[in-house]
Amino acid sequence: MVLVAVLTLGTAASAQHAIGVRLGGGQGFGTEISYQHGLGQNRLEFDLGWHGGDHYNDLNLVGVYQVTGNISGNFGWYAGAGVGLTLVSWNNGHDGDGSFALGVVGQAGVEYNFQAVPIQVSLDIRPRLNIINPYGSGLDFHWGDIALGIRYTF
Repeated sequence: MVLVAVLTLGTAASAQHAIGVRLGGGQGFGTEISYQHGLGQNRLEFDLGWHGGDHYNDLNLVGVYQVTGNISGNFGWYAGAGVGLTLVSWNNGHDGDGSFALGVVGQAGVEYNFQAVPIQVSLDIRPRLNIINPYGSGLDFHWGDIALGIRYTF
């Protein structure tokens, strides 16, 4: 009975959640609302955001399963893969106005969790391979956004 209680408390303590923003962009500037749902040692991250550039604006929804690890103390790393859906609006009269993209994403980064306050700061990159391409036929690869994340942890 005691063993079950200890294991349950250990799992609950390691399950961390966070909500905040992810700021950056690959080909333009972007802002995303970011939520992380702890799954023991690993987690799910969901981001909903807007990116814009000279020729486009888009609305993104991304979900990524992340494996996490510790580098030293409160400094850690994460890497994972997931799916992204994008609705694109072109600013330059492109034939694909109102099109969408569907692709697979990877994400890798580092993060720091402050001890004194429940804040997490991260820096990551998220490359993407669009299978459904807003630019026409064929696959479409982007090196992705390098982004700064700031989240409240709970």
